[in-house]
Parts: sequence; structure tokens; C-alpha cells
Amino acid sequence: MAAPTKRVLVLNGPNLNLLGTREPDVYGSTTLGDIEKALKDLAKGLGASVECRQSNQEGELIDWLHDARDSFDGVVINPGGLTHTSVSLRDGIAATGLPTVEVHISNTQARESFRHESVTAAVCIGSVIGFGKNSYALGLRALIDYLNATG
Repeated sequence: MAAPTKRVLVLNGPNLNLLGTREPDVYGSTTLGDIEKALKDLAKGLGASVECRQSNQEGELIDWLHDARDSFDGVVINPGGLTHTSVSLRDGIAATGLPTVEVHISNTQARESFRHESVTAAVCIGSVIGFGKNSYALGLRALIDYLNATG
């Protein structure tokens, strides 16, 4: 009998709906739709499934995290600018009890000083930053490996 499929929620925060046109010198020309399709294809190969969501609203992201507790095995999140400011989102991640991987397209450590600190990273099992669109794939692989190792 095959192992049950791991279910992963992929959340994207503010302004990530503009990927592909927003600051392409920083974020590249790949759209969020392209990233989501690639993640779904990768997930199949890893024996997992992903559901992708994006919101420019902090509260909606938190509501989705709360709802994820009963439906998902883990979370991949790119909080966008909320990474550096949102204690509420940090607390929402912590409250789920779900293993969460934070991802960022750009290397936040090589950018403006206000981007150097993540308030959300401390409640995640790990972070992947600076690998462009591949940060998502690396984050998903790491999360699936973690879930498989921990049962």
C-alpha cells in the first residue's frame, strides 16, 4: 500500500501576485502562476500535493494558516514584506503547529537593512532565500524530506 500523500499549503503574501512584472531585476520575470505550476509538478514527483494561495491581506493569510491545521501536513510561505513586520503572522505560523518553511526569491540579507531581519523565521523549521524562483522548489523539497523523516 502506498504511503498517504503529504499535503502542503503554499502561501504567498503581499505583492507577490505581481511577480513577472514587479521589479524584474530583483524578482525575475517568472510569474506566480508559473511558480505554482512548477510546484504542483514537483510535488507529484515527491509523492505530495500542493495548494497555492496568495493574498495582499495579512488577516486572510492568518485565517488560511488557522484552517490549515486540520487539512495540511506542512506549509511553505513567502510572507513578502510581512516577513519583517508582522508579529501577528509569526504568531499565526506558530499557532498552527505545522512545520513551515519560509522562502524568499531575493537574498534579503543582500538588500536594504530593514529586510535583514525576519520575525517569521524563528517559528519556521527553516528558510530558503536568494535562489530566485528555485527557492520555492528547494523549500518544498526540504519540507517533504522533513515530513517523511518525522513520520
